[in-house]
Amino acid sequence: METLRPVRRTLLRDTAYEAIRDAIVRGDIPPGASVRDGELAERLGLSRAPVRDALSRLAGEGLVESKPQSYTRVTRLVPRDVRDAAAVVRAMQELAARSAVPHLTDTDIAAMRVANERFRAAAADGDTAAALRADDELHDVLVAACGNRAVAATVARYTPLIRRLEWRQFGTASAAHGSAALHDRLIDACAGGDAEEASRITAEIWRALEELADEPPAP
Repeated sequence: METLRPVRRTLLRDTAYEAIRDAIVRGDIPPGASVRDGELAERLGLSRAPVRDALSRLAGEGLVESKPQSYTRVTRLVPRDVRDAAAVVRAMQELAARSAVPHLTDTDIAAMRVANERFRAAAADGDTAAALRADDELHDVLVAACGNRAVAATVARYTPLIRRLEWRQFGTASAAHGSAALHDRLIDACAGGDAEEASRITAEIWRALEELADEPPAP
C-alpha cells in the first residue's frame, strides 16, 4: 500500500487542460465560442471534474472567460493583451538565457540544435504545430537550465496567449520571429558561453511578437 500514489486525478486534470488549451491555440475552438464542461468531457472521454478544473485554469490564463450562471467562452484575441504577454515572456526569456548559459552542458546545446532542425523542417513543410512545438522545446532548454521556478511558471502562464496569435499568423514574413537563422545565432552564443549575447538575441526573437500583435490577421 505504501507504493500507491494518488496521481490519477492530477493526470486527468492536466490531460484535459492541455487538450482544451491546444484546441484554443489552434483555433479549433474559435474566439468567442461557448464551451460547456459536459460537451468537452464527452468529447475527451473524461468526467466533468477534470474539465472544470481545466477551464478554471484556462480562465486564469486569459484563454477562457466565465460569468456565473450565464456563460463560459473562449476569449477574443485582444492585441494589447498579446503585446503585454509578449513583453513579459520576452523579459523572462532574456533572464533565462542570461542565467542559463553558465550552466549549459554539451547535452543541452545538442538538444537545442536538434530542436532547431525540427523547427527548420517543420517550417519548410508548413507544419505549424510541429514548428511551434520545436520552438518551445528549444527555448525550454534555457528555461530549465536557469533553475528559476518563477521564470518557468511565468513563461508557461503567458506563452499560450502568444502562440494563439502566432497560429493565425504563421507563414507570414512577420510571424517568422523564431527563424532557424536566429536560433542558430542563439545556439552559437550559448555554446560560446556568451550570456549577454544569448540574452540579446533572445530579446530580438521575442520582441518581434510584440510587433506581431499590432498587425492585422493574415487573410
